[in-house]
Formats: sequence, structure tokens, C-alpha cells
Amino acid sequence: MKNIKFFQTETIGDLLKHLGIAFGIIFFIAIGYFYIYLPNATNHGDVITVPDLTGLPSGKLDSIFGSTELRFEISDTSYSEDHKPLAIIRQFPHAGSVVKPERKIYLSVNRIHPPTVPLPAVIEESVINASSIIRANELRVGKIIYLPSPFRELVLEMQVNGVKIEIGTRVPKGTTVDLIAGDGAGPNDLVVNNLIGLDLKKVRLLLSAINLHEGDIFIPEDVDTTGIAIYVYKQLPKAGDSARVGDPVNLWLKPIDYVVKDSIEVEQP
Repeated sequence: MKNIKFFQTETIGDLLKHLGIAFGIIFFIAIGYFYIYLPNATNHGDVITVPDLTGLPSGKLDSIFGSTELRFEISDTSYSEDHKPLAIIRQFPHAGSVVKPERKIYLSVNRIHPPTVPLPAVIEESVINASSIIRANELRVGKIIYLPSPFRELVLEMQVNGVKIEIGTRVPKGTTVDLIAGDGAGPNDLVVNNLIGLDLKKVRLLLSAINLHEGDIFIPEDVDTTGIAIYVYKQLPKAGDSARVGDPVNLWLKPIDYVVKDSIEVEQP
């Protein structure tokens, strides 16, 4: 009867006594859970430093992890030309991280064969621009081979291992691409027209049409050409001479009266 009376609540003091007992039981359970059970269940205070696995062959993972309390999982594959095929190229957590035993380390393995990329369109680009584009596409620039062409430093074609490769052909990343470019010394396959007696505007149009351009302009200091047309009375290269594409033609200019006078003086014995 005394035990039954002990659990009866007849006064406020009895209620407080029972609440104190209940809180005491909860307190001791919490202490046991957080300071005894959890440390044993989670290996509290037991940690492992993650080793550096980068560059190691993936075939050795079993032997490496067999001697530790860590686990591993190959999460994906990627490609790096700096590592051998099937070598570890990335890991998480990173080397040096402190983790709990049984922590899983996620690994990325290098592919056996590199992925392919299409050859970029660099034909008719300058060698400098073409080289930048090729490197941006994860390819390597090899030899620059110059061939006779009036277009200096202009890419004419691409080669891989001495074989011409067309734009868009897929090649492995890291492939070395040779560039064939013009040397600016192509054949003298143009004949310079006779420009004597023509005004400057017509001369410029004519030179542009035959892939030549205006060179140095010479006008006598004592001749006032303000507001009047000026004409060619001398040219270099001369009419009938050979020239390359892009060569300049130097011009000597005067008003038409001076050109006619000079022509008459030249014809006199």
C-alpha cells in the first residue's frame, strides 16, 4: 500500500516530486545515449586521413583500400592527356581530408581512348588565328609548312601525320595538326597594265581588279592639285612588267596639262 501511495499525487509537492523523477530519468537516458551509445556507434574520435590516389592505376584500388577502413566507388570517367589510361584523375574527398572510417571515396578514372573533336574551320585564317583556334579545341599545333603562295601566313590546308585532313573530320583530342601556309612569294603571274594618262580614281579601280594595290604616290612640290584631277605620268613597275598578287605599284601624278607636256618632251629627239 505504501508503494501505491508513493505514486499517488495528492498535493503540489507530490506533483513536483514526480516531475523531478521523470526529468532525472530522461537526463540519465540522454547522457547514456550521447556519451556512451553514439561514440561507440559512430566511432567518435576515430578518423582517417584520405590518401592521394591521383595518378594511381585503378587496378590497384582493391589492394590499397584493403589495408584501410575506407571504401571507394568509381563515379565517372573522363579524359586527361597528362595521365595514363585507367589512372585516377580526380577524387572526392580530396587527398588530406579527415573522414570517418568506412567513408566512401568517389573516383574519376581516365578513359582508355581520348574523345574525338572535329577539326575547326581555319582555312584562309592567318597562322596566328588558326593556331589559337586549334588550341582552343584541345588540339596541338605542329609544324608550320610554307608553300609558294602570294598570300603570306594564310592557312591553305591542314595535315595530320602528313595526310591532308578536311575541316570537320573528327580526330582524338590532343592530336597534332600541321598547318600549310603561304610564304608570300608566289609566282610572278600578273602583268602590270599601262596606267600612264589615267586619273587616280580609275587607276585605283584597275589595280584592285588585278589584285595589286596603290603604292607610294609622288606629286611635284610646285604643282597645285587643289580641286583638279591628277593623272599618272610615270609608274613602277612599268607597263608589261610581272608582279605578284598584292604587290604595290608606285605612281607619279600631275594635272593633265603637265602629263601631255611631259609626253611631248619625251617624244622629241
